[in-house]
Amino acid sequence: MADRHLERIARSNDRLHAFARVFAEPARAAAETSDRLRSAGRALGPLHGVPLGVKDLFHYAGYPTEGGSKALAGIISTETASAVARLEAAGMVVLGKTHTVEFAFGGWGTNDSLGTPWNPWDGMRHRVPGGSSSGSAVAVAADLAPAALGTDTGGSVRIPAGLCGLVGLKSSRGLVGRGGVLPLCPTHDTVGPLTRSVRDAALLMQAMAGPDPQDAATDGAPALNYLDGIERGAAGLRIGYLHPDDLQETDPAVRGLFDRALGALADLGCLLTPLRLPRPLDAYMTLAGSLMSAESYRHLASYVDAEPSLVQSSIRERVQRGRWISASQYMALLDARTAAQRDIAEAMDRIDAFVAPTCPITAIPVDEVDEDKTPLSAYGRFVNFLDLAALSIPIGLAPDGLPAGLQIIVRRFDDPLALRIGRALERDAGFVVRPAPWKD
Repeated sequence: MADRHLERIARSNDRLHAFARVFAEPARAAAETSDRLRSAGRALGPLHGVPLGVKDLFHYAGYPTEGGSKALAGIISTETASAVARLEAAGMVVLGKTHTVEFAFGGWGTNDSLGTPWNPWDGMRHRVPGGSSSGSAVAVAADLAPAALGTDTGGSVRIPAGLCGLVGLKSSRGLVGRGGVLPLCPTHDTVGPLTRSVRDAALLMQAMAGPDPQDAATDGAPALNYLDGIERGAAGLRIGYLHPDDLQETDPAVRGLFDRALGALADLGCLLTPLRLPRPLDAYMTLAGSLMSAESYRHLASYVDAEPSLVQSSIRERVQRGRWISASQYMALLDARTAAQRDIAEAMDRIDAFVAPTCPITAIPVDEVDEDKTPLSAYGRFVNFLDLAALSIPIGLAPDGLPAGLQIIVRRFDDPLALRIGRALERDAGFVVRPAPWKD
């Protein structure tokens, strides 16, 4: 299996730009070891021998972790990130590092320094893949890897999943350890899979979740079973849906697919009710963005303040906004977050989950991107800010032939419920991952 995917990478990566670095020989060696174990009757489980792409935010011992930035070029990692190590222990074979938005701070998926991955849903025009886990999504959508790891701070797993027609899980903070992952905003940062089925996402979560001595957020987090109950269906579940007033900026084609998904949930026996968020989406966007700038500046100040700086100007500006956020303002942001979490808990008191579009639009051409605007994060950031979990699944193609996604949003640590609902839509409503029309 690894050889097949390495061959596809060799044929297509120059144009798709999904992988930043390919571990061809180590991957082949690991695959050969995997085959010998399987032949000896010692398979490690359902992920044994399955290839994996890893976002270039995760350390992998002996290789650079550049985080999409020239500022980190040539720094060799001495450790392997906890999540990656767990997946390797489950038998997965790491194919290489995938491209990312610089320092993972952006939703379009663009990277002017190291190159922007090509969304494989349009072979003629370079469209955004979504970010920041851009290369991971392109790798899975173009069948360069069956699964990949991403990180999600404000939509960075879900946005590329939505624009590339994949399954992507923004896991609950604390379930998957972040040891060995370059931080952006630890209050929001999470690790999650990008896959071609809901069950595959559950399998990766089952393997990589658990305590991590390098990540205090995992202390006391529950040990969950992501596969138990995944086939139970969704009948009888109380599902809220984002109030129409919050969908006015959504493209009509995406809105139509979202409405169709609501109909599918009703057909599955769900009890639907509109949900009005306690605060306007713009308010969550502003608060979350300020928190991201404050915490990112703490980690990245030396790179963005250097003169000359190797960091792209748009990323540099986002991070440097944190320079002007005082300690008292930062504490006020955390207080606002706590209050907002209480509000959403009350709003969700009578529902099991709620749904929203993953993105308000489909993938636009790269040459039309305005880096000063963040429409793709409209339905993403508030999930991290409120400490919720969310699964994005594909819900069909818009008239332009590009995919759109649905977010299934649940309380923290209710990730198995999101997977269960997603699986019901996948199995019983036909909302499955389709092959992207990419030709080698």
